Amino acid sequence: MLRSTKVTVALLFVAYAIDYIDRLAINLALPLLGEEFDLDYSQRGLIISTFFIAYTLAQLPGGLLADRYGAVRMALIGLVAWSVFTGLTALAWSFGTLLVVRFLFGLAQGVFPAAAVKLVAERSIPEQRATATGWMNSSNAVGTLLAIVVAAALLPLIGWRGMFLAVAVLGVLSLVSIKLWLPPALPAEIDRGPDSSWSNMRTVLRSRAMWLFALMFFGYDFVIWGMSSWVPSYLHDERGIALSSASLLLIPATVVAAVTTVIGGRISDRLAGNSRIVVIPSMLACIVMLASIPFVSNTALFVVLVTLGSAAASFAFMPCFALPLRALPSSVVGAASSMIIFGGMVAGIVAPLVFGFIVDHLSWSAAFVSLALGPVVAIIAVMAAPQTREKMLDLVQLKTAN
Repeated sequence: MLRSTKVTVALLFVAYAIDYIDRLAINLALPLLGEEFDLDYSQRGLIISTFFIAYTLAQLPGGLLADRYGAVRMALIGLVAWSVFTGLTALAWSFGTLLVVRFLFGLAQGVFPAAAVKLVAERSIPEQRATATGWMNSSNAVGTLLAIVVAAALLPLIGWRGMFLAVAVLGVLSLVSIKLWLPPALPAEIDRGPDSSWSNMRTVLRSRAMWLFALMFFGYDFVIWGMSSWVPSYLHDERGIALSSASLLLIPATVVAAVTTVIGGRISDRLAGNSRIVVIPSMLACIVMLASIPFVSNTALFVVLVTLGSAAASFAFMPCFALPLRALPSSVVGAASSMIIFGGMVAGIVAPLVFGFIVDHLSWSAAFVSLALGPVVAIIAVMAAPQTREKMLDLVQLKTAN
């Protein structure tokens, strides 16, 4: 990869890791929040889903604004705002105020992902964008790992309020590093494509092909957010494992997910964006893991299945983005990536709520099995989605600048 690509990926890797620490710390603190505010499982799920509602609402506007007014500007705005609302989370005094703050936090973080993908696209050549973005997105798993470590260290020491205040400082440090060291974009001629006119952005938003990639990402994230939101609570409430220990048991899953995300991006570039070859087998393997969980009584084996399920799902992460990143010019990558991320964030709203509802009314086992809906949706979507650059451009017809 080019030096500008590597530096950009490194800076955004750190920013995204902090993003995930901020976002997931509350999942690990859910049992404490439930005790302090006397919340049932459905209410705890609503805390998580409130963030995703706002985060989802911000995706498409965030992508359009990044294309129109610049990815650097939108990324920095997002970093400032989410650091502020992370700190304000520590001041919540009731269930209602917690929901309000998490909603505002979700809006703040929601403008960042599409801007980040666009920053990478502007500083990399099309044939390497899935690999570069895969490295950046491997930070999601690393951020999850760091959230586990941070929660395990800080929750017993300074409580959940102190933890959020400490995490807010990290966002400020990332903001400063991007402001100082982000390389300039590559020459626009590399894309040789249409500009970021409102007409072209609307064309991307209306594209059936792009919505199929969004549906694929919904399937991936339905599994990821369902498990990351509820596995710590399951281990704590059902298996009697201390919250700090329950968090640490997720480390293997997060490490393996980071590796398979990078591998999935590299394979996607080598396959020129063909996603079926990766998505279908990985999602079938994920279904097998999810169907096996209810029959496991041994905690160690449970952790193994969660790890394998996360690994299988994460192979499908970058194939959801690979062909759009390869085929479309960077001028509209903000709009395109925001659509795909939007699909995943809808899953972030639905999965925690559905999982919590099923736990309240059926069982933990039924809730884990319900996550298999995600892989089924991803397989259906990838079968209908285009698989070549030529087909993608034929379906997403952009107007060339005069």
